[in-house]
Amino acid sequence: MVDPGTQDTQDFQEDSSPTLNASSPPQKVEVVVESPSSQGEVNITGELAIFLLRIGVSVMMIHHGLEKFQDPQGFAEFVVGKYFAFLPGNPIVWTFAAAATQIICPIGLAIGIFARVSALGLMSTMLFAVYFHLSDTGLEGFPLAVVENHNYTFELSAIYALIFFYFVCAGPGRLSAFRKTNKITYYPKNNN
Repeated sequence: MVDPGTQDTQDFQEDSSPTLNASSPPQKVEVVVESPSSQGEVNITGELAIFLLRIGVSVMMIHHGLEKFQDPQGFAEFVVGKYFAFLPGNPIVWTFAAAATQIICPIGLAIGIFARVSALGLMSTMLFAVYFHLSDTGLEGFPLAVVENHNYTFELSAIYALIFFYFVCAGPGRLSAFRKTNKITYYPKNNN
């Protein structure tokens, strides 16, 4: 004969075993991945250099957007309409899009909010600028020619594009508002 108190305990033990319910969502698991730089000292000189580069190019880029807002019709007619006729829609829309990108994205990059997306937007505008200059004046004997103005016309746009490419790939560095954490979140598969 089974003691009634023992029967309740056995039922409870059977019922309390973990079961996988197919209708419940999978459990979230976070894994912290240790980066090589987290084991040693922080290169504060390098981080300050990245910070100053990020702030410097952002501040310098804003005036390009402000220039487009000064004479949007002229930029739309003589740059977008002439050299980017393949773009769909009205050239003035592209002018305002480029101007807004060159004002909003530098702020995001400088602060470190959506820094990679901001850098991607800025790199895109600079690639368009490189295309414009190459279409207008060509290579000008690049890389060995000495040009009249001491700079190739596409040079500044190309340098900006390369700097923004760096930030697209490497991110804003440690001295930013939203620094990337080394957490990876995944949901394990259910084995039903």
